[in-house]
Amino acid sequence: MNMEIEKATLITRKKYDRNAKFYNLMELPLELFWYARWRRRLFRKVRGPRVLEVGVGTGKNLRYYRQEYWATGVDLSEEMMFKAKPLAKSKGIPLALMDAQQLAFGDSIFDTVVATFVFCSVPDPIKGLQEIQRVLKPEGQALLIEHVLPENALMAWTFNTLDPLTSALSGVHINRKTSDNIHKAGFKLIREENLLFTIFKMFFAEPIKKEKEAQ
Repeated sequence: MNMEIEKATLITRKKYDRNAKFYNLMELPLELFWYARWRRRLFRKVRGPRVLEVGVGTGKNLRYYRQEYWATGVDLSEEMMFKAKPLAKSKGIPLALMDAQQLAFGDSIFDTVVATFVFCSVPDPIKGLQEIQRVLKPEGQALLIEHVLPENALMAWTFNTLDPLTSALSGVHINRKTSDNIHKAGFKLIREENLLFTIFKMFFAEPIKKEKEAQ
């Protein structure tokens, strides 16, 4: 990892550590109106038994894990993860402090990797997605919910204009082209669903190597 990305990663960690105390409160309206419903939909597609959640945050997805999963959650921010620990402990899900861009797992371990609202803040999203592709089994899947750059030209201009401010305050980029990044990282994008206009999307992807091995 180059020095610029390392510096950006450290800054992002500090921002999430700082905001952890108020994070759930800040997102409460979105969680009540949309996010919780989207999370339930996503987790109906999870295949076990080995499941990794990248960017477990304050643990908002933990309630959707089935008992039969051998699940692990990782996050860049210790303060965010501290909020998730009680529920994770009750469900027997280990948590680890870890950078999505440098996952401390071997190759081809997990059946499913889940990430929700994560790759808007990973400094090098392609590297993070490549790490997910690496730790997935050849027949594995990546399930993502992300907010992305809107397709509408006026909205895209607005998001691009506001992005320096939002990223400076929270570490969140609101103009990511996640669909393109998924392809660049070595995935086959199986399905892309609009959740709220073209701002929020759900992605289902598989490693390209799955196709190669089938030939």
